Amino acid sequence: MTGQVTSGPPVDLRSDTVTAPTPAMREAMARAEVGDDVYGEDPTVRRLEERVAALFGHEAALFCPTGSMANVLAVRTVVGVGEELLCEASAHVARAELGAHAAYTGLTMRTWSAPGGRVDLPAIDALFAPDLGPYFVPTRAIAVENTHNFAGGAVVDLAELQALRAYADARGVRVHLDGARIWNAHVATGVPLDAYGAVADVAAVCLSKGLGAPVGSLVVGSADAVAETRVWRKRMGGGMRQVGVLAAAGLHALDHHVERLADDHAHARVLAEAWGTDPGEVATNIVVREVPDAPRYVARLRAAGVLASAVGARTVRLVTHLDVDRAAVDRAAAVLAALPLDPDPRPEAVEVRPEDVTPATE
Repeated sequence: MTGQVTSGPPVDLRSDTVTAPTPAMREAMARAEVGDDVYGEDPTVRRLEERVAALFGHEAALFCPTGSMANVLAVRTVVGVGEELLCEASAHVARAELGAHAAYTGLTMRTWSAPGGRVDLPAIDALFAPDLGPYFVPTRAIAVENTHNFAGGAVVDLAELQALRAYADARGVRVHLDGARIWNAHVATGVPLDAYGAVADVAAVCLSKGLGAPVGSLVVGSADAVAETRVWRKRMGGGMRQVGVLAAAGLHALDHHVERLADDHAHARVLAEAWGTDPGEVATNIVVREVPDAPRYVARLRAAGVLASAVGARTVRLVTHLDVDRAAVDRAAAVLAALPLDPDPRPEAVEVRPEDVTPATE
């Protein structure tokens, strides 16, 4: 393929964060009843928090502006200053939150590596540090990400999560669930949301990825944990005022955009097949592929009308979402099938832009 742009606008597969609110979602936002959320007086926010807490079988939830903030706030309820969090090596909390957990909480992290971001109990047990007094850093919590972003949207099996829960209980430590795309795991597997909630002491769940809301994540946990988190949200500058206009988008997304995630999963498998990867290995809405030069390949995709993300020097990621219909997927698939993976040897053939070399973090 010579890099000619396919007909139609670019197909944006960089992330499921790029969606725009649908007309119906905008209407729901415009109608939202609002109040001052710092005073706890926004009725739409309260409805959203109560609904999400109930979905996951927990006592309470707190609406936050971003997923990273929700993760930081959730983790700090279970890990303190100078204490340790264990997580998989490519987990979002370790790789893509700019060291915020250390900066705000003063915790340390150690990691295990596992294909698909899986729970590897022997590896976790080898890392686990009991409280041995003032000369060692004790493990206080274990974090797991489901679905796992940098593992290509892999779903962590419920049995593995339940085994982790039992392990943590036996050792007196907590579990944090980074559920940014837990809705995708739920739709892909049929596992109830409260079953996922049962494995975690605290969780962070996102509305602005697959569900298509413009803003928002929630910390889910006990009433005491959420009360503490509310204080820390304000301390971090995350107190919001008449934010019911955004919470209304989340409520609309829960009503209308959960089950349709199955369409995104099917579209991802179409892209995988066109890309020469095994569609059977695509669990949800993310497809990753190793290429010789990821930034240059991403630039060549852009020139051909497909926007993708380099998430490593040789790794490219595609993410399907609400704003990419089957016609757009088919156009992107035609480009993927025709564009060689090897970079064009001519230096003038493609311009690598900063957005092509910056790894996607969501």
